[in-house]
Order: sequence, then C-alpha cells, then structure tokens
Amino acid sequence: MTDKPWLSAYPDGVPAQIDLAEFSSIVDVIDSSCERFRDRVAYVNFGKELTYAQVDEYSRAFGARMQALGLKPGDRIAIMMPNVLQYPIAVFGALRAGLVVVNTNPLYTARELKHQLKDSGAKAIVIMENFANVLEAVIDDTDVEHVIITSVGEMIGFPKGTIMDFVLRRVKKMIPAYNLPNATRLSKVLAEGSRETLSPVKLTHDDLAFLQYTGGTTGVSKGAMLTHGNMVANMQQSSAWLGNDIEMGQEIIITALPLYHIFALTANCFVFLKFGGRNVFITNPRDMAGFVKELGKEKFTAITGVNTLFNGLLHAPGFSDLDFSHLKLTLGGGMAVQRAVAEKWKQTTGVTLVEAYGLTETSPAACINPMDLEDYNGAIGLPISSTECRVIDTEGNPVGVNETGELCVKGPQVMKGYWNRPDETAKVLDDEGWLKTGDMARMDENGYFYIVDRKKDMILVSGFNVYPNEVEDIVATHPKVLEVGAIGAPDEKSGEVVKVVVVRKDDSLSVKELRDYCRNELTGYKVPKYVEFVDELPKTNVGKILRRELRDQYGTPQSSD
Repeated sequence: MTDKPWLSAYPDGVPAQIDLAEFSSIVDVIDSSCERFRDRVAYVNFGKELTYAQVDEYSRAFGARMQALGLKPGDRIAIMMPNVLQYPIAVFGALRAGLVVVNTNPLYTARELKHQLKDSGAKAIVIMENFANVLEAVIDDTDVEHVIITSVGEMIGFPKGTIMDFVLRRVKKMIPAYNLPNATRLSKVLAEGSRETLSPVKLTHDDLAFLQYTGGTTGVSKGAMLTHGNMVANMQQSSAWLGNDIEMGQEIIITALPLYHIFALTANCFVFLKFGGRNVFITNPRDMAGFVKELGKEKFTAITGVNTLFNGLLHAPGFSDLDFSHLKLTLGGGMAVQRAVAEKWKQTTGVTLVEAYGLTETSPAACINPMDLEDYNGAIGLPISSTECRVIDTEGNPVGVNETGELCVKGPQVMKGYWNRPDETAKVLDDEGWLKTGDMARMDENGYFYIVDRKKDMILVSGFNVYPNEVEDIVATHPKVLEVGAIGAPDEKSGEVVKVVVVRKDDSLSVKELRDYCRNELTGYKVPKYVEFVDELPKTNVGKILRRELRDQYGTPQSSD
C-alpha cells in the first residue's frame, strides 16, 4: 500500500493542485477582488452594506493614514474588535501599508492584553470602545504609540448607528469609562487618510502578514508567524477544494465565528473575498433570536461554525423554518463535530455538515472532507491540495494504517515559526518543514484521517484552546490556594469546560470566591466552571501532577464547597 493512500480518494488519483504564483501577497488578492467586484456588496452588518469599491476606498485611506503616522512595513498593529465592518477595513488597510496584523481577542483581560502587546511589540492598536478601559490599564507598559478608537455603530451611519451607540453607552451602560487622551476616532483617521496617498509596498510570500497568537503547554501565548505566502496558499487550497461548486460573485457567506480567530479569518474573510462573496457579519451570535432573524433576511449559500454554534442554532426557535434551498456549504471546525449535531443538521437543512481540521500554525486548513460527502463520517477528512500528512510514533517513525500516533503536517500553509521563540519553534517544526500537531490520530485504509485524542493537556471550549498551565498559574496566585490542577470536564453546550481541582491553604475559600478571582484575570471561557476541593493531587515521584489520573478521578462536571 502506498504511504499516501488518500490520493486514491481524488479523481484521477490526484487532488487539484494550487497555483501559488497567481497572487504575490494577500494585498494582491484584495486589489484583484476590489477591482473585479467593485459594484457588488462585500460586507453586511446590522443591515448596513459596504461594496467592494467602498472597502477599497476606506482601506486605502486607513493604510495611507498609518503610513503618514510613521508606521513602517513590518511594524505590528493590533486589531481588537468583534465582527463589525471596521474589521476588514482596518486589516486590509494595515496589510496594504505593509504592516503585520496582530489579531487580539476583545475579551482579553488586562493581563492577557498586556502580554500580547508587549510580546508582539505592537506600535498601534485599533480597538472597540467597549474594551478601551482594559487598554488604559496596560498601555503605559507597552510600545503602543497610536490608539484608534471605534464604536459598534460608527460604520453603520446616521441615524441607526448613532442610536445604537447611544443605547450601548447611555441605556445599557456597556461602555466602561476610560481615559486615553491621545486616542483618535476611526472616522477621523479615515477622513484624514482619504486626503493622503497610500504608498504601494512591495510584498512577497516571505513577508509576515499576521502574528496569530495561540496557547502553549507552558501557559505562555505564542505568536504564530503567518506569512503572506502561508495565507495565500491556504486561500488557494480552499479554492481548489471547493472547486466548481462556487459561483464567483454569487455566494453569500454567514460569518458568526470571530474574525480574530484563524478559522473565520481565512475561511470567511479571505476565501470569500477572493470569490467576490457577500459576507454577512453576525456581531453577537449568542443572541440566537437575533441571529436567526438575520439568517431569515439572506439567501445564504455557506456558513461556517463550531459544533456549539450549530447545536445552538438547531435548538433556536424559528431556525428550522428558514429557507435552506440556497445553502450548499456548511463547514465545521475548531473543535470536534458531534455525530448527533451533524445528523440533526442534515435532517434540518438537507446539507451535510462537513468537518475540517486545522491549526493556527497551518493558517489553518490541513484536512477537509470532500464537498460531496453524503453523510457525516467522523473523519477530519483528507489532506488538502499540496499538503502531506503522516502519523508517527514517539520515535518519529511512521505508523501503520489504523494505528494511533501523532499527526504531522507539511505544506505551504505551515507557519514560519513562533515570534521570537526559536526554542518553541524547534519543538514542533523540523528542518524538512514537518509540523508536529500534538494531536493523536490514525489514518484508515482509504487515507481518511481521524483524531483519536486531542492534545494531551489542552481543554477545548467551544473551539477555543485553553491550556491548563495558564489557568493553574492564575488560580495558584490566590492566597488561599495551596495546589491546583486544571482539566476539561464534558459539557453539552461547549464540548468541554474548565474544571480546577484545588488543595486549599485556607478552608474558608469558597467556589464563588475562587471563580470571582479568576474572572478578573482570565477571558470568560477560561474561567473554571467547576471547582472541586480535595486533600491532595495525584503526582509522580518527582512531584509532577499526573493529569491523566486527575482527569480519570475528577473529570466529572461538578463543584464542591
């Protein structure tokens, strides 16, 4: 049997290959689509539409202003906002100016934001005013020189956007007070930039485009260096996978996953940019009633999501009554798709929920199931175009068919390495370009890959990686905590949630007190949902916590007090 049995699953035994030379950079893709689809609608948010021509104009103005402020090619700029129209404008403008985009989770605590800004050396940040108070707390300890503030309604226009902002600020009180005296409104940046000229920057596949931060077993978030070549490759690979099922300029993609996450960034923002798609932004997908209402307004042809999002929609009133006659693509990733959810999705919509697999470090797609898959098969799919996958044992040797080992990936979408962390890069990336994913997998006789177990210690909450060490580091700083171990506990909605097993130093410590403490230091999905107090933790002879025993003994969703 060949060591690449997946090739037989493709017509003529060969997957469609990609043309890396078609685009020299992401900016080349932006320029091409903005010209080709000028009069078509590119993005929709809260009913406001932006054409490709407007996106072209606004992003050029943004890039020109960044250059006028003295930012040079290669400088880093943080973007901290949810799915709003400002996001593609800022990202495309920054890339056009030759800047490196640092996608930043709007839910970050001050500690998390400070680490990312300091580690990346970001000189500028575009931030939604809802989170400006967090920036205020740390900005003096960073290299940030330029702050651009925006609001949810700023690009929506008068009167709707103005009313939205008034309600958020004055009625719902969702904008905490902040003091950033040197900050500039985005509208002013765009107005000034429109009177300036963007100087073209010559970019190649080797130039950095994104620092995409991901967790690590050390608890320290690392910046995966994704080049223009990495991102263009994954766009081209996805295009080849979709094949002739996509109609240029005709697709309507629903974007509910956050664009600061690599899945939506590539799959939704860039792939459908290349296709000239109409991209519908869902700013708050937790508002299921509002989400379903927005879906009812569009003849959507594609939607991406994680298992929890699909499950939430399936249980949302009115979803099953929607018109799915135009839907041709439902792509699930970020976390394992559950068979029950996939089967109910097919029953409700008539469309197969196709599972894909990827990592931040692979830009992200590495394996995807065929588009014409009849039913959910439990696999993560086949290696995409120009990609090789293999499963190895602890010695680095390939294992046999249906044998379990570590999944490794090689292809033009694999990151350049971790920002300023050559030691961490060397642990996962060898000289031949093979990336160790840390995921345990097997390959069947037809070349389909299956994830057998997730990364050894990682907790996967609704598609977001949570690494135990980071949670443990925070919990351990509580003065009443002696020892702590963090594990994942099963959860019907999120797949997994964080649970901490704690040895108390002071018996007065309560579950509520500890969870409240964590909320000040950790993003919401990292905060332990369950806390269990015990007398001692299982350990090795040298005192290392035995995580497997910890999971076996305490991996149930319960708290104690």
